[in-house]
Amino acid sequence: MTTETKTDLGRIVVTEDLIATIAGYAAVENYGIVGMCAQSAGDSFVELFGRDNLKKGVKITPTDMNEVDVDLYVTLQYGVSLPAVAANVKDNVKYRLEEMVGVAVRNVNIHVESIRVQ
Repeated sequence: MTTETKTDLGRIVVTEDLIATIAGYAAVENYGIVGMCAQSAGDSFVELFGRDNLKKGVKITPTDMNEVDVDLYVTLQYGVSLPAVAANVKDNVKYRLEEMVGVAVRNVNIHVESIRVQ
């Protein structure tokens, strides 16, 4: 999925990778999120070489109404309130994507893959 905006100066094209990267940034900046979990072999392969993959653990699904669904696969810090962290992450990801990129977000789904003691 790519979105395109035309202006007087030209056009702006936003790719699905950029949307996933911004969603990953927005997720990990919340208290209680320790990290993102790899969901594909490609993400795991990139981790082996120590490269930073900011879209790791993010799945973007375009809908038929020019909106996106965002699935986040996260690792939580032990002892935090799951509902509180999930609500904060959902609000932050939705806000960042809509304000920075102009993409309408229909759903943000949080999948807790693991818990880590800090």
